[in-house]
Parts: sequence; C-alpha cells; structure tokens
Amino acid sequence: MKYYGFLFGAAVSMLMLSNFWQPALSHAEDKPNLVLIYADDIGFGDVGCYGATAVATPNIDRLAKAGIRFTDAHSAAATCTPSRFAMLTGLYAWRQEGTGIARGDAASIISPGTTTLASIFQEAGYKSSVVGKWHLGLGSGQLNWNERIAPGPLELGFDECFIMPATGDRMPVVYVENDRVANLDPADPISVSFDKPIGDEPTGAKNPELLRQSLSHGHDNTIHNGVSRIGFMSGGKSARWIDEDMADTFTTKACDFIDRQGKAEQPFFLFLSLHDIHVPRLPHKRFVGTTKMGPRGDAIAQTDWCVGEVLKQLESNGIVENTLVVFSSDNGPVLDDGYNDDAVKKLGKHDPAGGFRGGKYSAYEAGTRVPMVARWPAKIPAGKVSSALMCQIDFCASIASILGLTLHPEECQDSREHVSALFGEDERGRWFLVEQSKTLSLRHGEWKYIQPTDGPSKLAATNTESGFSKSPQLYNLNEDPKERNDLAKKYPKKIEEYEVIMKRLRNEVQLKR
Repeated sequence: MKYYGFLFGAAVSMLMLSNFWQPALSHAEDKPNLVLIYADDIGFGDVGCYGATAVATPNIDRLAKAGIRFTDAHSAAATCTPSRFAMLTGLYAWRQEGTGIARGDAASIISPGTTTLASIFQEAGYKSSVVGKWHLGLGSGQLNWNERIAPGPLELGFDECFIMPATGDRMPVVYVENDRVANLDPADPISVSFDKPIGDEPTGAKNPELLRQSLSHGHDNTIHNGVSRIGFMSGGKSARWIDEDMADTFTTKACDFIDRQGKAEQPFFLFLSLHDIHVPRLPHKRFVGTTKMGPRGDAIAQTDWCVGEVLKQLESNGIVENTLVVFSSDNGPVLDDGYNDDAVKKLGKHDPAGGFRGGKYSAYEAGTRVPMVARWPAKIPAGKVSSALMCQIDFCASIASILGLTLHPEECQDSREHVSALFGEDERGRWFLVEQSKTLSLRHGEWKYIQPTDGPSKLAATNTESGFSKSPQLYNLNEDPKERNDLAKKYPKKIEEYEVIMKRLRNEVQLKR
C-alpha cells in the first residue's frame, strides 16, 4: 500500500492521516475465542434489536443486550462474494478482478499464501473452522467434484471446514467436508456445468409443473428438492443436501467444533456462515408459520435459533467469558431474489432496511449498512450502543492487534485496527469507508459520495432502488439518512475533493498503516 501524499487541503490531509497513522493498540494478554456468525441477506431492520417487530429474534437481541450494538456498521459490498472476500482478506474486493458474485464452479478467488483472518488465528496457535456458505470459489479451474478439492479453506488458514460451495440456488447442491464432497458415492459421480445442460434431469424451464416454488426470474436450470437452481448437475444423489435440514446441519457442525475445542481447552476461531436468509428460503418445518411474513420471516426466526444454539454450546462448555461473539450480515436485504415465496406479498409493515434506502445490490446505505452486535464479557460493556463507523474489512487488523500480532504492510492492506471502537471506547471508528456496489461510494463522517455510473434507477428483477446515476451524488446522512436530498450541486468543492480521494484509492494501495 502506498501512502497518500495528499496536498490538496487540510481537511483531506487530516482525513487520511487520522486513518493511516492511528497508534497500534496491544492486547497480547487477551486471546479470546472468536465465533463469527455471518447471516446472509439480513437487513439492518430485520432483527428485533434494530427495530423489527414482525419477527422475534430473542437470541440476537440477548447477544446485543450483553454486549455492543453498532448502528453504522457495514459489509464491504452490497453483494455476498465481495463482502466475504474483503472480510477474510482485509482487502477491498474491487481491487482484484474476478471477485463479483461467484458461479458455483468458480475457481478459488483467494490465492493460497494470502493472509486471511483464519491464517492470522493460525499464526497465533488457534484452531479454526468454517461451517456453512463459502461462495469464494474452490480449486484452480475445471474442478473435478469427485476428487480432492483444492485450493479451498484448508489452504487459506482453516484447519477444517464443512461448507456449501456457493449458494443454495446454485449448483452443485452438495456439502464439501475438508477437501472432499461429503457422502459421495463413487459409483454415482458428479458432473456440473454452468455453460450448457448436462444429463437428463428436469429443469425449471422445461418442467415448471415439478416446482414447489415458482420462479420470478432466472433460476430455471436443474431441479433438486422441488426447486430449480442456477446451473446444471447430474449424479451425486447420495451427497445432495435437503434444504430444510441445512440450518440444523450447519449448527450441529458448529456446536461440535466448539465442544471439541472447549473440552481440549484449545483457543479457536469459528466462522459460522449461515445460508439463511438467502433464497431459496426453505426453513425447517419447526419454523414454518412462526411468523406472518412467509418463508423469509420464518428463515429469520430460524437464523435466531441457530444463534441461540451456539450461545448454549458456549455456555455448556463454560467459555462464555473469554469468547468474542460477533453477529452480522454479508449485505443488505432483498425480497424477490428469483423465487415467488411471498416475501413481497406478506411483508406487511416490516421494513427490512430499517429506514434506509436501497438494499442488496444498491449503492444506497441499505446495500451495506447491516446489523452488527458483539459480545465479549471480559472486555465489552453490556448494553452499549455505538454510532462508530465500522466495517467488516477491519476484522483482520483488529483481531491481529488483539492477538498481539503485527501485520506486514503487504498483508490485509485495506484493513484498519479499530479495537477501541469494538470495545465501545471510540465513538468515531473509521474516518472513511468505501462501499461497493456496481459503483463505489465514499463514506466520510456524515457525508456520503456516490460515484457516477450507468444503470437503471431501479433494479427491475429485485425492485430495488439502485442508487445509480450518471451524475455524482452527495448526501449528509445526519440530516438526511434516507438519501433523498442530493447536495452535489450545492457543494461542488466537496465533490471535487472526494473524486480525488476515490481516484487515488482506485489507483494506489496504501503502504502505511
């Protein structure tokens, strides 16, 4: 990363220097376990402690009450793959080609040898596991699902993994345990294609009468479990998951890992990457009908149950006091994302975006502003609410600081240490943050600048306000949190200032922390 030698105004100089030259904090004496629970597509307003009333989330609310709740926390992008990439590597995904929403057969987009959140823990002597959705690619191209799968999480710092390769609406519909497809019968090999049909299995396009969830757009390839997906697959019948059992499967695997490490008194990092509430939304029958919002609401209730089971396991092992638990989401909310599951019809007065504009895929705030709560009884005061500007991209640098490790300049280059903000001691957090959608936006305190780009004002498939415009946009979020009053013409100098910063950010990687 190259240090920004900006000489175009005291305000900008203070902005950059404050971010890059913060003194490193040492917390080497505190080595907590970390359980990172990462939900999928849950919006700022989708859980109780952020204002939701149409669905009960007592476990997430309990977590927030016992720790800190952030009101200005962000994923690094408004879609899943780049958010996960940024969180695990500490590098903005827009810096690297091929980090858009990954196909189900995508090669690994994180190269072995890259410093990751998992490898930071590994260096500190921890055991680490990822359970759940991966969606960062596997292998090195032309992957054979019937053989050893590498590179994958095991080459990126995790000691073990139990994952789904991509998403529930993408082939292949199998779990990967460590470096093999789980429960695969060698006599029934798997074939996967995203380019052309394979095998003779029915598809959503040709056999809509076989579907139990009709399609609103896309997702019309191979049918599995009564749901058609993106991509084609044949074989692997014994290895295919049942959607309704997925949350139970992931939660059981996560709790087993916690139990094993707890009994061994081994410090650990668990990345529990839930599939809920991503489409297709098919919660277990225990949760069907528990809300009035249909499958989307029921999937939120199921998510809260997963959180509760993990908290129970920590209590059972007696390791609550020195375990940092973080709950967050990979991007903002979406209602209709390809299936007719009543998410729009049964929404009622529920506001998934929590009063912000936009949602998943959008440049507006709801694209990346997500719930984030953290509990660490030994360090974080209970009942704290923080307005600090936070981002998941900073997990790498913050965890390294807590563990007493020093990141080299070329490691996790966009990640910044914000332990004081995590502990509720610093109400400022980041001086600036880049939010990624189709375009890039810059957050600086209460100001938000959205770069110009081509694109529709509303995304037709999801009915989401995009935030895309051919002209630059500027909003004051303190005065206008819904981003209705564009101030770009009123403050042209500020637009010029932010355009220079964004140009430098795009073209340079800062080498100074």
